[in-house]
Amino acid sequence: MQYKDIKIQNRLDAWLAFLGSDDPEIIIDIIERYPDFKEMYQQVYDICRNIEEVMEMFSKELLEMDRNTVGLMIDEMQDEIKQQKEVIQQKDSELQEMQQKMKDLQEELERTKDLK
Repeated sequence: MQYKDIKIQNRLDAWLAFLGSDDPEIIIDIIERYPDFKEMYQQVYDICRNIEEVMEMFSKELLEMDRNTVGLMIDEMQDEIKQQKEVIQQKDSELQEMQQKMKDLQEELERTKDLK
């Protein structure tokens, strides 16, 4: 909160103060005016006290992101392999054509030598 002396006049102000403040006096004021905030504050407080649980949740999310990244990388590599196979097949075809042309030229050269 930017201003410490903001007066909580309605529920919207209470929400904004609840989400934007860590001042115990403001939190107590909110809970006194709106008792249903106490349970939410207790949950947030418990999470902050149990940092291992927070780190476990964070770790699970990172693990899922890693899995997704690996999956994406595998897909990209498979696409690249497929493209490279197509290029290799094309080059093989060109090579076979060139070899056939060379064979034909060699045969023609042999025939020309026989004619002389």
